Amino acid sequence: MDPVRTPFSLLAERWQPSAAMVRRAAFTALVMSVVIVVTGGAVRLTASGLGCTTWPRCTDESLTPTPEMGFHGIVEFTNRMLTYVLSAAVGWAILAARCHRPWRRSLTKLGWAQFWLVMSNAVLGGITVLTGLNPYTVALHLIAAMGLVWVALLMWERTKEGDGPPRPAVARPIVQLSHVLVTVIGLLVAAGTLVTGAGHHPGTPKDNKLVPRIPIDYDRLTQVHADLAFVSVGLAIAVIFVFAAVKAPPAARARARELFAVLLVQGVLGFVQYFTDVPEILVGLHMLGATLTWIAALRIPLALRVREDAPATPLPAQTQTQAPQAATV
Repeated sequence: MDPVRTPFSLLAERWQPSAAMVRRAAFTALVMSVVIVVTGGAVRLTASGLGCTTWPRCTDESLTPTPEMGFHGIVEFTNRMLTYVLSAAVGWAILAARCHRPWRRSLTKLGWAQFWLVMSNAVLGGITVLTGLNPYTVALHLIAAMGLVWVALLMWERTKEGDGPPRPAVARPIVQLSHVLVTVIGLLVAAGTLVTGAGHHPGTPKDNKLVPRIPIDYDRLTQVHADLAFVSVGLAIAVIFVFAAVKAPPAARARARELFAVLLVQGVLGFVQYFTDVPEILVGLHMLGATLTWIAALRIPLALRVREDAPATPLPAQTQTQAPQAATV
């Protein structure tokens, strides 16, 4: 009985992208995952969260914004359209990983994980609109977007590694310290979403009193967020000195310094925006900085391991018949 032929296997018989192209595709998906976070923030900061009044259509009668919806409708609809650009970038990453020879199944799985995260986050964005910008769904929407950034980063980093089992390049307690740092940075980002939910930018014009806010004192949430920032900076400094003492890989030491620098910039932005009544442009820059901080933290544990090449994933039988030389490492 002949094996099942899929569009992916047929394409893989005719197109084998280089390893460099796979890396570029994965990096493009990562960049777009950052862009979608920033543009999503722009929707809220321009008070365009309900620029389209329903989902998946923009209005009950129209798929696209109507002239009466003005600037806010255009901003919200543009952000929705960027989801298709993100989907295309993820699709390119999936196809490049699937068609590369030798086929690395782990990369393909990471690409598909991004696809399903994009789809689920699109639905979550729709729920956010349908619930009138409920601050908890807004926060969950951003956290899910950070999850997408995580997986996209992991795929990009994996394109530069082999497929063998990971081996730690330092002692286990050092690896655990890096995981603690990532956890604290994750809590810092999550606390930032709560500050947003209680803060001054609900996503609609300020005269709209119907959008709920998180019923916790804004200054108290801001203080918790600041405390986590101080802990993060302290941990980053500790990691820099520990990595130097144990002679961690140069890449890990460089990434620890990068994280410290990003945290300092974020801290300055945070204090300036707090004492200037959180102007929109600074909040937008702070959201970009939060995404870059998350990326910088996640890259540190990945630099503390080594993955060598492993035997390639066997190709489907029909592909082996068509191009047996492509199946060898």
